[in-house]
Amino acid sequence: MNFSLWLITLLLRIYFRLTLRLDAPDFDKKVPARGPLIVIANHTGQVEVPVIAMLMQPRRITGWGKAEAFENPFLRWVFGAWGIIPVHRGEADMTALKTALRSIAEGAIFGIAPEGTRNYDGRLRRAMPGTVILGLRSGAPILPVAHWGGEVFLRNLKQFKRTDFHVRVGEPFTIKVEGKVTGEMRQEIVDEMMLEIARLMPEEYHGEYSGMVKAARKYLEPTQNI
Repeated sequence: MNFSLWLITLLLRIYFRLTLRLDAPDFDKKVPARGPLIVIANHTGQVEVPVIAMLMQPRRITGWGKAEAFENPFLRWVFGAWGIIPVHRGEADMTALKTALRSIAEGAIFGIAPEGTRNYDGRLRRAMPGTVILGLRSGAPILPVAHWGGEVFLRNLKQFKRTDFHVRVGEPFTIKVEGKVTGEMRQEIVDEMMLEIARLMPEEYHGEYSGMVKAARKYLEPTQNI
């Protein structure tokens, strides 16, 4: 771990000890110590990214960050320490995709939110199919991570209140398909991936996936050897 990453992790641990009551009982047991891995998670955009990144240390982590965020000197320093890959939104950024695939092949954990944008209130939004491309091309096992409680973090922070933040880790899987993958199939696959997240959360957070958690898996296959 380089000095910048060590310092950021230390500061995050101190900050979250003061602002959160963190409940992540099985994180260390379920996140493998080595090997290529894609981590998918729901996305409120308030606190989960730094919390999960902190919990993953000392594993090498990476992910996509919007290119314009790198214009901020502080974020550029943090993103550089974490190995975040700049991506240009609104276009097919093949450079970002190739860099992500190379990082996964080299043994990094790649974090991604299938929803593609923040849900703000903690309830799941309909996922976007781009995550499926990454999973299919890399062939890496995919690990679902769910969190809840962080949707009120900023509100609590303004009131000097600590936030109860819960994190749960599911079981790894890979995507198994035969023949050509159509756009309709990609949406079905990513919906199955989101159901893996929903199954880890209280029902009131299921959002677009309410009433669907008992659906049978069609494209996802359990993976135990990670």
